[in-house]
Amino acid sequence: MNNFWNNIYKFPRFLISVFIGFFLITFKPIFKLLKKENNQLLFLIFGSVFIYTLYTIIKTMLDIQ
Repeated sequence: MNNFWNNIYKFPRFLISVFIGFFLITFKPIFKLLKKENNQLLFLIFGSVFIYTLYTIIKTMLDIQ
């Protein structure tokens, strides 16, 4: 029974390390691309269009005036 609780106590640390690893692997290529001037502008435009599209979709789904 003691072994069971030791395994349960290890789970939150494992979960945190998985999330940190996921974000590091996901955002590292994006940060490399942002070092170039042309890519910064492209990323800004793409990000703005993405946020506006997401805003419009959610506004329509929730029927907000």
